[in-house]
This record gives sequence, C-alpha cells and structure tokens, in this order.
Amino acid sequence: MKCLRPIGVALGCTMLASGAMAQLSITPPAQTPPAKKEAPKPKVHSPVAKKPTPKPAASATPKPAASPTPSPTPTPDDPNVDLVYGAYQRGMYKTAFDLAIARAQNNNDAKAMTMLGELYANGLGVKRDYAKADDWYKRASDAGDREAMFALAMMKIAGRGGAVDKDGAVKLLASSAKLGEPKAAYNLALLYLDGQTLPQDLKRSAELLRMAADAGSPEAQYALATFYKEGTGVPKDLEKASRLLQAASLADNVDAEVEYAIALYNGAGTPRNVPAAVALLRKAARQNSPIAQNRLAHVLATGAGAPVDKVEALKWHTVAKTAGKGDPDLDDILADMSPEDRAKGEAAVRKWIGNNVK
Repeated sequence: MKCLRPIGVALGCTMLASGAMAQLSITPPAQTPPAKKEAPKPKVHSPVAKKPTPKPAASATPKPAASPTPSPTPTPDDPNVDLVYGAYQRGMYKTAFDLAIARAQNNNDAKAMTMLGELYANGLGVKRDYAKADDWYKRASDAGDREAMFALAMMKIAGRGGAVDKDGAVKLLASSAKLGEPKAAYNLALLYLDGQTLPQDLKRSAELLRMAADAGSPEAQYALATFYKEGTGVPKDLEKASRLLQAASLADNVDAEVEYAIALYNGAGTPRNVPAAVALLRKAARQNSPIAQNRLAHVLATGAGAPVDKVEALKWHTVAKTAGKGDPDLDDILADMSPEDRAKGEAAVRKWIGNNVK
C-alpha cells in the first residue's frame, strides 16, 4: 500500500492574500524529499505578515483571520445592543446604523461604536468612508472593545483611513489579543513568524497560535498543527498535530481536511484509517482543493484505498490539472483507458466545471 505524503509548504501569509496550497504526492514519505510550494491562490482576507523564512516540510500555509472588520458581539444584558446586532444580522443595515448611532452618541456604547466602524468600513447602509470607520473604531478601541482594536489594527496595516502604521497596528493587536480576541492573536502570531514587522520569535508565535486555537480558530489550529509537526517553536508532537488538524477539519478548513486525511491514511499521530482518509479527500475535492482532487485521483486510479474507478480518477485528475495541479504519473496511469471510459470521464469533467466554475 502506497503512502500519502504530507503537504510541503512555507508557513506565512502575504498582505490581503491567503497562502499557497501545498504540493503532495502519493509516495513513501521517508524516501521522498519535500515537495515544492505551489503558486499562491489569492483570496482577500485580513492583512497579515509576509512570507517568513522558516519552511517546515510537512505543513500547510496558515490563512489570515476571516474578516478585517469583525461583526460586533452583542452584550447579553443590553436589549438595545441586541437590537442593533439583530438588525445587522438580518441585513437591515440602515436600521442598525440608526440604532447604533443613537446608542453611541447618547450612551457612549463601545459595541455600538464598533458597529458603526463596521458599517462605514464596508459601506453597509451608508456610503463607505474609511476615515469615519477609523474614527469610530478608535473611539470603541479607547473604550476597551477588543474587536474594535483588531479592526483598527487591520486598517492601520492596510493604510485605510490614514497612513500605514505597522507599529500602531502591532500595539493594537497585542492589546486585543490580551483581551482574548483570537483573530488578533492569530495575526500577531504571523507577524512574529514573519520576522519583519517584529523580531522573529517562533516560541511567541506558537504561544499566540495556541491562544487562538484554544478559542476555536480553525486557521490557528491548522497553523499550530504545522508547528507541532515540525517542532517549530514547540517540541515536535505528531499526536498534538493530528488532534489540531482534526479540530480544524471539523470546522471545514479545507487545507486541514487534506492534511488530516493524509495523517489518517499513513497513521501519522493518529490510528490509521484509510476509509476515513479517502472520505475526507472526497470532501475536500468537492470543495475545490486541487491537492485533494489530485490525491483522490491517485487513490481511484490505483485502488490504493478505494476500488479502482478510472472514470472518476480521470475526472478529478483533469479538474485538478485545470487548476494547475498537473501530474505526469497520472497521465501515464490513465493512458490505457478505453475510448468509452475516457468519454465518460471527460463528460464528468464538463459537468463538474459547468456546475462549479463561474
């Protein structure tokens, strides 16, 4: 039985872009050198640090926190704030604005101020105005709201509402993280990992990732798993890495699903479970992970974990290839398909692309 090799990547993130998908191959892990990193697949997220120097061989790139402007959390014992947040959740942004501005001006309510920053920053219910967003976030931040601190830090890093101010952003992230904001802890961890805005400190980065991971951040769980897999800033521990990958995969982190599938397939830090591994690969493939599509194609083409199905293998191989994940080995394995089976596979590709590519 062949082995799925873990993802090889560089840890880190670029400004306003998620990290690159890592490359995998189904070969014995002990004899094969780390795979090369693939080209990044940009996706707008919170501004974070640039790619760092260390490149653990068996990990995948952590992604920035999900939103540069967080959705304010309502105060349970304040029904007026609940009304503001409830209107926001229902998409009634003008109502949310009217309720929030009244509470901010009449009651100096920090959560309402954060909401106003959110609305101005994203142009929800009002014309987008970064200067006003910056002002409201600053007021809420000065009043001690951790989400406002995080949002204001992201604006300072991106230079929205004013000049780029990385030093000010770092102070805000540190304050927000100290108050328990997981997105702030995660982004600050990436800055310590990057070693440019802050002196590189892998141990501190790991501590911050653990804080965010314990708070339930799938991105932090995934990133910390890569630390444990390679002993980066923490003692190497495959069992802890596997548990973190499992937690992140349960939260639908696609990269974690792929790596946890590989861990299950190989029994790395967790009992070997090939059926569960293949099921996770299928799930990640359907979520448009080219790596999962490629790994699943290998499994189906060779029968290494599932019944041979070259029609389905050709489908996933071709779909992965359109995303830049070519594989000459699979080209060779599938070269002897009958014209009828090849036609079925190509039809399945057209159907998939028609349903999933816009």
